[in-house]
Amino acid sequence: MKNIFFTVTNDLTYDQRMQRICTTLAENGYAVTLIGRKRAASLPLRARSFRQKRLRCWFTKGKFFYAEYNLRLLFWLLFQKIDAICAIDLDTIVPCYHISKWKKIPRIYDAHELFTELKEVISRPGVKRVWTGIEKKYVPRYPSGYTVSESIAVVFNERYGVKYDTIRNMPILKNDDPLPIQKKDRFILYQGAVNEARGFEFLVPAMQKVEARLVICGDGNFMPQLKQLISKYHLEQKIELSGMLEPANLEAISREATIGLTLAEKEGLNQYLALPNKFFDYIHAGIPQIAMNFPEYRAINEQYEVAVLIENLEPERIAAAINNLLADVVLLDKLAANCLKARKMLNWQMEEKKLLAFYQTILR
Repeated sequence: MKNIFFTVTNDLTYDQRMQRICTTLAENGYAVTLIGRKRAASLPLRARSFRQKRLRCWFTKGKFFYAEYNLRLLFWLLFQKIDAICAIDLDTIVPCYHISKWKKIPRIYDAHELFTELKEVISRPGVKRVWTGIEKKYVPRYPSGYTVSESIAVVFNERYGVKYDTIRNMPILKNDDPLPIQKKDRFILYQGAVNEARGFEFLVPAMQKVEARLVICGDGNFMPQLKQLISKYHLEQKIELSGMLEPANLEAISREATIGLTLAEKEGLNQYLALPNKFFDYIHAGIPQIAMNFPEYRAINEQYEVAVLIENLEPERIAAAINNLLADVVLLDKLAANCLKARKMLNWQMEEKKLLAFYQTILR
């Protein structure tokens, strides 16, 4: 069996994309190891069809964390039998490169995002210089790779001459798990990272004019500011913070929601070109969503009509879009029905075929 190692810096419990990728490869004859980070609050790992390894660090954030984690990862990988190694984003691209050179094995780059075009990166010139330097030096040295959207693949090709495949972040289609017909409660759902550029500065004041609850499932670097915004606008009774949830629990909440939100600022090329997993999670939950009129969302919506697209993040525009959709039962039902049709094509069972073909080419 070929041994494929995947390296991330996050907590393995919540990384649905990597769980799907590793499970698919493990179930198709590969020996897979997923390496991640152990936090103080990390839940025990569930048994899976692939090996999981967590590395514990003294530092928890910033440059010292990345330096420590990369050194620990490099040292640990030195003593493993590896046939191919895949770096997830720029976080682990350096040690994976050196391991691949020393062991003379294929190296793959899996770009979940345009890391150097995140708002939290471009707004900090010193940080952007460092990560851009790493990207410019190492991405061209990874001729094999894939990313989450066609638009991001085009950017990598234009910048570095690499031709990456697109393997989108889609859920597994569950035909034996019917969606609920009656909703117990009308509420709006935001799921995913609570980070900068996700539009919370505009969403929270918009909720003053919305007659429904907002449930936010996730965590991230913007959480302290989000709590301050909720307090500032006295919306503690209308906005519920559920924190990080395991995938099964998140899926259950999604199915009960009335509307999902996929909001992002245009500032930062990553947000503009991204195709996050929550866009597809809402489709699989059978709930309409309000999303940005960005290229990737627009292309899918033109084909399947599963969302209402908005041009900007003005609070009045967000509130109007939510209220109009809540009031239009006919449109709600139409978009929900379209979601059920769309998920038959937009699912991991279809997408994993490209993943398997990619690794068969790499390791044949």
